[in-house]
Amino acid sequence: MAHPEPMVSNNIISEFKTCTQLQYNGQLNIKSPKQQIWTFYYRLGRIVWATGGTHPFRRWRRNMAQHCPQIDVDKMQFRQEDIAIRYWDYRLLEILYKRQKIQREEIQSIVESTITELLFDLAQHTDFVSVSCDHNQDIILETPMSFTSADLSVKQMQDSWKMWLDAGLTNFSPDLAPTLRRPEQLQQQVSPSVYNNFVSLINGKQTLRDLAAKMKQNVLPVTRSLLPYILKGIIELIEVPDLPLLVTETNHHPISRQPKKSKVPLVACVDDSPQVCKMLEDIVTANGLRFIKIQDPVQALPTLIQNKPDLIFLDLIMPVASGYEICTQLRRVSAFANTPVIILTGNDGLLDRVRAKVVGSTDFLTKPVVADRVMSVVRKYLSVQTSSKVTSSKIKSTSSLEVSLRH
Repeated sequence: MAHPEPMVSNNIISEFKTCTQLQYNGQLNIKSPKQQIWTFYYRLGRIVWATGGTHPFRRWRRNMAQHCPQIDVDKMQFRQEDIAIRYWDYRLLEILYKRQKIQREEIQSIVESTITELLFDLAQHTDFVSVSCDHNQDIILETPMSFTSADLSVKQMQDSWKMWLDAGLTNFSPDLAPTLRRPEQLQQQVSPSVYNNFVSLINGKQTLRDLAAKMKQNVLPVTRSLLPYILKGIIELIEVPDLPLLVTETNHHPISRQPKKSKVPLVACVDDSPQVCKMLEDIVTANGLRFIKIQDPVQALPTLIQNKPDLIFLDLIMPVASGYEICTQLRRVSAFANTPVIILTGNDGLLDRVRAKVVGSTDFLTKPVVADRVMSVVRKYLSVQTSSKVTSSKIKSTSSLEVSLRH
């Protein structure tokens, strides 16, 4: 793939805004004059991951300790191929999630923390001027686990960077590690308990970010509290190496082994009506299939991308985002190129049917929702059989379920 020549931007913030406006899919690569590189991964105009920076392994370890304390990183087994790709950190989170070791909420916290940290570093090392950037679509994360607003993240970064400047910390990187240079001078100025804490924590092995995480505080107040001692030469900030993960040669349950996917099809319903969602859930689950409901149309796309259902029922008329808009966006995602999308509507007009076909829908289902028609559509597009465990009385009661039109 041919890529455009890197360009120099006096305001990299405009690049983030452009990616959002264009609903960009791919990477935004930013390089400083000192050849430092940061990469922000986009999906549909939102940042879904970021890599680069000074200490990528320390950052991943720190985030795991903060947000996933149930995982002991030092006891995990990694193969070389697990960490060979550029977005290895994201890939490991994805694997841990699929193996049900971590929760989606924990991943969201890690994603937000990672993006915030790298944006801060970008501000400190470049001040957003005289950097080169290019767009690259060689790597597109097809199933992102979290979507972050670039505009909001940049605004938060600008605020945190201003606070860092106002605290007089302009020239101090949070990736530097404090070490005690004049212990006897410190001992004269603080209490014995404070001195013991300093000795145990300020050892030149933990960065300011590591310390803050260990103390469960923000890095700004931690660094600001050390500033008087730094200015007096009692404490010195030094550079420290990254802490790579331990790679072992093993064939026993490597982390990259994928769990077997369930063979039971997953059906999704995107409808702002709780009644319709409940109706479809009763029908679908009674026939032995898995089901997921999405009542907030704004969350429809990220939730669908995360769960990758085998068939989607999509309401036509919803607030904020219509079924037409969501279907159009779905068809832009390669993972949903062939996924059956069934439009739900109370209007069986020809115009709606034609428009639904234009945006890429597969079929049409008119309300009220009835079990026989729902399962007829499901069987038409999925290879399924009615669960033998479902009792006839349950099927009968489900078949009679209906809901009044709301549109």
